[in-house]
Amino acid sequence: MKNLIGIEKASAKQISEKLNELLASYQVFYQNLRGFHWNVTGPNFFELHAKFESMYNEAATAIDEIAERILKLENSPLHNFGDYLKVSKVEGVKNVSKDTATVKHTIENMSQLLKIERKILKLASDANDEGTIVLIDDLISSKEKAVWMFSAFLKKAA
Repeated sequence: MKNLIGIEKASAKQISEKLNELLASYQVFYQNLRGFHWNVTGPNFFELHAKFESMYNEAATAIDEIAERILKLENSPLHNFGDYLKVSKVEGVKNVSKDTATVKHTIENMSQLLKIERKILKLASDANDEGTIVLIDDLISSKEKAVWMFSAFLKKAA
């Protein structure tokens, strides 16, 4: 049985569950970025302060798109921070302010998000869910570029 957008309901539910994991993980990632933006210290303060602000704005957009995709699949997005913390694969970061440490944590966070996104991509591909594929493709591409750039930053800082 298919939902209104033509995806098998069982597949849509499975994809939505994984999208909720991504949503929860993105919410924690977003909050980590806010903390890094507010608290970053070191010789790269100005560069990273601006970069983290840009990244948390991008993350906010992604959060909205992920939640909307879950709704399009006729399921319910998580919307409670307690639920996010239970489901998230990204851990909250506390009391980290050194410039290079914030970058290392950001790379680790993005690596966790990429793992989830690749699992979703496989599920969506198997279900012929082009809408989810496009969303996840864009998220992966953006994140891979950020990981590459932050990795280059750490090499320069070493």
